[in-house]
Amino acid sequence: MPVPVTGTDRLLAGGSDGPGALRPMVDTVLDALAAGVAERPGPLPAGGPVVVALRVRDAVEPVIPAVGEGAHGALRALVRALAAGAADPADPRCAAHLHCPPLAVAAAADLAVSALNPSLDSWDQAPAACELEALTCRALARLVHPHGPAPDALVTTGGTESNQLALVLAREAARVAGATTPLRIVCGANAHHSVHRAAWLLGLPAPLTLPTPAGVLDPACLDDALGALAGHPVLAVATAGTTDTGAIDPLPRIADVCDRHAAALHIDAAYGGPLLFSDALRDRLDGLDRARSVTLDLHKLGWQPVAAGLLAVPDAAALAPLAHRADYLNADDDTDAGFPDLLGRSHRTTRRPDILKVAVTLRALGRHGLGELIDRVCAAARHLADLIEASPRLELHARPTISTVLFRPAGARPSAVAALRRRLLYDGTAVLGRAITPEGLWLKATLLNPYTQPSDLRGLLALVEGNTP
Repeated sequence: MPVPVTGTDRLLAGGSDGPGALRPMVDTVLDALAAGVAERPGPLPAGGPVVVALRVRDAVEPVIPAVGEGAHGALRALVRALAAGAADPADPRCAAHLHCPPLAVAAAADLAVSALNPSLDSWDQAPAACELEALTCRALARLVHPHGPAPDALVTTGGTESNQLALVLAREAARVAGATTPLRIVCGANAHHSVHRAAWLLGLPAPLTLPTPAGVLDPACLDDALGALAGHPVLAVATAGTTDTGAIDPLPRIADVCDRHAAALHIDAAYGGPLLFSDALRDRLDGLDRARSVTLDLHKLGWQPVAAGLLAVPDAAALAPLAHRADYLNADDDTDAGFPDLLGRSHRTTRRPDILKVAVTLRALGRHGLGELIDRVCAAARHLADLIEASPRLELHARPTISTVLFRPAGARPSAVAALRRRLLYDGTAVLGRAITPEGLWLKATLLNPYTQPSDLRGLLALVEGNTP
């Protein structure tokens, strides 16, 4: 029987009554998650888009009932439907994208943010969160730029926003330096699509995109391109962990070329940046600290719930162009009195403190704990590559640089590779990505579950081989 909502109901998550209101609801959510996962025995629901859509509609409609059924009934129905119809990145066979299974400690911290609901657009909405963000951002920026004069970082929604902000900062730095021509962007064909989108959004000329037949940006090719753009302000964009293969551009040589031409350098390390936590793998990022800005995502190889992006710079002074004034949020007299000005920390206004889950994770695991998780997924990728090389029925594209492995049935045409991937998706048995290289179309396994076992990898390959004509 639907339960009408009355003025006496205790429905708020915050305040002194908040924990008491939340506790039974959290139990309901956990039970509904378990029930939904039990309905979905594989890494994603079977049947494809039409079947999944029908199941969701059956579970959810009417979306806006005339009379509500109460918190527990709504949570049970919708959370169960969401879990049953989810692509679960915690399943070892869900390996298509840079979509990580979040750590439980990070998800728990995120609950606190939702309950307290601070907004980081003024200090009086988030006093403690404001200081926590400042401390954590500076600490992470020092990992990226250990020799910078005043390293700092901005929290973003991910690589797309970070890359856009990097272009904004480079454009404004060129303007302040007296540039009379628009900023030119130079990147490789392996660069993330967001670089081109950011240039379009900012009204900048389309990036000069250099060919990357070997999968990485060639310093000699970059040298020629920068020479041809002499007299123009230029931002070169390198990548540390490409989306398709996980490749890392030769960062020290690229930095040398940029220094020679007085070009600014931005490095998109959204995927590869967390290798900094690993003592065994951090040297793959040599040269990262020479960039004027660096994109870093902890909701990829950092096991954070979305979103947990960062843009790191070696000197906080570089962020000055983002300063913005709204009297109701950062009046001059309040700022002069010592209240922090937060509007220059983002181009967004309302902004949740996503830094809490990151700070909790850093404190819970430490650098070595996160480094161990990174070492595990990279070792799993190497083992998967070993298994593929040992199978006469499979073909490996290349040894993995981070945790991405490209492979396909030996001799398979592109249409057969694409059809095989879709078959696994429709059956709900495996989620593999797709990537195109000069050699054609490949299946992509991006391993981000640090608890993946060798038997999981063998089972994944058995599914591919078993569905190969």
